[in-house]
Amino acid sequence: MTNNLINIIFGMKVRQARLETGLTLSEFASQCELSPSYVTEIEKGRKYPRADKIMRMAEVLQKPYDELVSIALSPSMTYLSTTLKSATFQRFPFDEFGLEMGDLVTLLTREPEKASALLHAVLEISRRYGLREEDFLRAALRSYQEIHENYFQDLEDAAQAFIKEHGTQLGLTDEPPVSQEALKTILEETYGYELDLQAMDTQPALKKYRSVFFEGKKPRLFINSTLNLHQITFILAREVGYQYLGLKERSFVSTPDQIDSFQQILNDFKAAYFGGVLLMPRQHMLSDLQHLFEQPTWSPHLMLAMLDKYNVTPEMLFYRFSELIPQFFGVKLHFLRFHHREDSTTYQLIKQLNMNQLIVPSGIGLLEHYCRRWLSVRLLREMANAPHVPTASDQPHIGVQMSEFVETQDRFLCLGFSRELSLTPGIQSSVIVGFRVEPDMKNTIRFSQDPTIPQVIINETCERCPLTADQCRDRAVEPTILWDEQKQRERKLALMEIQNQL
Repeated sequence: MTNNLINIIFGMKVRQARLETGLTLSEFASQCELSPSYVTEIEKGRKYPRADKIMRMAEVLQKPYDELVSIALSPSMTYLSTTLKSATFQRFPFDEFGLEMGDLVTLLTREPEKASALLHAVLEISRRYGLREEDFLRAALRSYQEIHENYFQDLEDAAQAFIKEHGTQLGLTDEPPVSQEALKTILEETYGYELDLQAMDTQPALKKYRSVFFEGKKPRLFINSTLNLHQITFILAREVGYQYLGLKERSFVSTPDQIDSFQQILNDFKAAYFGGVLLMPRQHMLSDLQHLFEQPTWSPHLMLAMLDKYNVTPEMLFYRFSELIPQFFGVKLHFLRFHHREDSTTYQLIKQLNMNQLIVPSGIGLLEHYCRRWLSVRLLREMANAPHVPTASDQPHIGVQMSEFVETQDRFLCLGFSRELSLTPGIQSSVIVGFRVEPDMKNTIRFSQDPTIPQVIINETCERCPLTADQCRDRAVEPTILWDEQKQRERKLALMEIQNQL
């Protein structure tokens, strides 16, 4: 057990005992001949006092010395103790959210038994749904992005500084795209890298990875040769980000199988953000977005032109949208990525970024069927049903729709792409961005008023949908949860009627 955890448990026990005696912090400090600020440091788990001071505190609290210094907690707080000792709690990035672990403990000790029961419930839910520690850390990163509206000025500035230093070499003196050869040269000559696009071909077990990095005096980066040019360019740009930003704690394979710390995934995110700015510089992107939004009608060719201009994949483009549009156009959006296997009838939500309170049933989606009318799913279904005609550019399928939730009437303008994944044949992927429709959207995104954009009524999942068979021919299963809720309301009404007759 770490000293930090011992400090926190001791501080929690002192605070709980002090509250039980009815002593204020100042009164307790005075009787212990300590300063209130020092007692605060103890209760927050920042300080651990000497034995003589603990003895005096035990006398004031009327607690045995051994009981106070023991790391054991009362039976009612067993689950709270278990949570404090868990690797997930220990690795959670409280400091990134402006908190300390002791701050949370202070909140929990106000109602320790209730807090213990709550934390136990959270742990039980996580076990039931097979959630791992990395799931919590990824959720923490996603929350970190969302509360900052996924825009980070320091990373923008760092990438712009790099462009200023190497713009001519990168080919960015006029217009994108970035030169892939220039990125290779920078990694090899500036950072001493050895790049290899063949080594992974000799190891079939590594074909799922996009890249593998080996640190050392001469860093080595192996890149999967089956990736397309867009993906390889992004890997190189991200690798420059690791080095230019001085990010040491990182993933060594992409996509990583294991997350060892929040700092690891935060650094991975920062390097990827930096790489995205290199490939899609802010001023160029803002100009193109302004041009797109000024169109009176939906213009899919402009979206496709952006992919070619910046030499990026649909996911890279939309992720850059998520960084710039809320910040510079004031429009809230969400980003979703779905996967679908050709021989399957299910659709899997792989990634999300939700900055506009979209109802995304990612948890219940483990057991329920996403609405087949979502643009994310519609594009995958259209792609699966269409004959595959290979093209030189492997152009993705593109779509647009105005989605309206059947019960809340919340409306979202959704733009999307779908394509087959290069590393996993037979897996199709869709990415969408959705803009919450507000009264002033027509002034920002003019084509949102285009009458040719499909208007589609949607819901969360089929199990919860009130639309009848005549209203929706895309239903995957019956609305079983909706029926259960209706029966529950009927039972409540029946109970009320009986009560009124008494």
